Amino acid sequence: MANDFIKEKQFEMKLIEIYRQHPWLGDEISQQEFICLFPMHYKNGNPQRPEKPAEVDLDRDTFLKVLVAFKSSFS
Repeated sequence: MANDFIKEKQFEMKLIEIYRQHPWLGDEISQQEFICLFPMHYKNGNPQRPEKPAEVDLDRDTFLKVLVAFKSSFS
């Protein structure tokens, strides 16, 4: 599977939804910085699951929402 621009944008839109659901994130980082915490990496043409960023201390529930957004965007 090649890099899919539409699926990447769908994942980005879901990240924006997650950012807006958690007002405390706005106190720590901007929306664009939040999106940049989860860059897309591909291995053998397949998207790789995002890693938990070390720069920002995300709680478990927020990171799980990011993983669910990734899974639903790229499944």
